[in-house]
Amino acid sequence: MAGDQLSDVFNLIEVKGLVSGGFSVRGDWISRFDIHDPLKLVAMVCGRARLTADGMHTPIVLEAGDVAILNGCKRLVLEGGAGTGLPQELVLSESDPFVRVGEAECPDADVVLGGHVDVNPAGQALLRRALPAVGHVRASATEAASNLHAILNRLVDEVTGGRIGAAFAVQQHGQLLLLEVLRAYLAQADELPPGWLRLLTDERLRPAIELMHAEPGKPWRLEDLARAAAMSRTSFAERFRMVAGVPPLTYLNGWRMQLAQHALRRGDTRVGPLAIDLGYTSESAFSNAFKREVGMSPLRYRASVRDEFPTAPRSVPVALSAQK
Repeated sequence: MAGDQLSDVFNLIEVKGLVSGGFSVRGDWISRFDIHDPLKLVAMVCGRARLTADGMHTPIVLEAGDVAILNGCKRLVLEGGAGTGLPQELVLSESDPFVRVGEAECPDADVVLGGHVDVNPAGQALLRRALPAVGHVRASATEAASNLHAILNRLVDEVTGGRIGAAFAVQQHGQLLLLEVLRAYLAQADELPPGWLRLLTDERLRPAIELMHAEPGKPWRLEDLARAAAMSRTSFAERFRMVAGVPPLTYLNGWRMQLAQHALRRGDTRVGPLAIDLGYTSESAFSNAFKREVGMSPLRYRASVRDEFPTAPRSVPVALSAQK
């Protein structure tokens, strides 16, 4: 199932959707933000707004339940209201996780939540390559609309409720929000660029992907994978490259390297047994392949991750860093 493979990827790159800020407002308004995280989420809980990011000529219109994913953008402008008057400028402080202007709240106001996607170092490039600069998940165009609405409403409740355990609840619901957003985005597969996300939507290639994920250490040949997909070797190779953006065995090697990095981040994995588990004939062969892919040896990678990315959980920052 595509969902199982998505879970595989989530677990390996340790995806978290962190949501901790937002605002509600009535009338005409505008807010400008500098973006400091590579992957951002902007969710429209209630109302309607126009979103513009750097490089965009035409704004995206966010309706209730819609979510935008911003990949590598540096600047964000949100505008709401009918446009009949001078918009009030919303300047948010990082010390305010949620700002309610006046008594504005659903369903009579524009309510926005923001956050970011947090992944481990190995996963950031993987996820960013799979997404366009700006992705728009439309609640009206997916069967997951009710799930998206429910999660967004619960997030607002937790962010604004001030209840004990709210920070933990926000993190958990943030992860579920990200999962639902990616599920909905997969349903809009015609908008996906070549990559692993698009690969998960391809029914014909799925049997081959399942084999590679289930037994990554097996010496798969192109003929084996094509046979599983009930395709000729040539047709399978061409379709795989078109959908994934890389040849099948290159994808397999990349998946092995993701598994290797995940194992090495645990700190107690021995390189020799890991090499055998992943299908390499020797520790040196694995180390050479790892260095080509990652840029350093397995032992150096493990040491660098331990030094630079401690296992202690990150604090949850304000989702939308306001312009000062």
